[in-house]
Amino acid sequence: MTISRWIWRRLIGELHRRGQERRESGAFLLGVRQGPRASVRDFCCYDELDPSALDDGYVTLHSRGLKALWAQCRARQLDVVADVHTHPGPDTRQSTLDRRHPMVPVDGHIALIVPNFAHTTRWRLDGVGVHEYLENGWRSHVTPQDLLRLSWWP
Repeated sequence: MTISRWIWRRLIGELHRRGQERRESGAFLLGVRQGPRASVRDFCCYDELDPSALDDGYVTLHSRGLKALWAQCRARQLDVVADVHTHPGPDTRQSTLDRRHPMVPVDGHIALIVPNFAHTTRWRLDGVGVHEYLENGWRSHVTPQDLLRLSWWP
């Protein structure tokens, strides 16, 4: 999956702002798939889809939010290529809730976890947890570059 530096910076800024350094926030990465590759074109924050998604301090997306997501994808002719959410500290391993409740339970879906409520990762991928959903469970990647690359295109 490829994401431009400009979109990444905007995304991290939005996650940090929406979480206010006191609660998790998240977004779906929207883009275009070409075989096994995907290019991120934009993102949609969870609380834009479901205004109550961040109310509990952690992400809870209700069915109305998913319905709004699929409507946006159809209207913009984009696919969900990954999801991303923040964690409060430096740990980017999946929580029990993350593992048990994938946002998109489809083989090959990517879930990113950004540490420290997105406070310290604006310009880099270092420290971002990259987790791939597979039919028989999750596979976590040692370095983000295994599946995620920043590019210079806008």
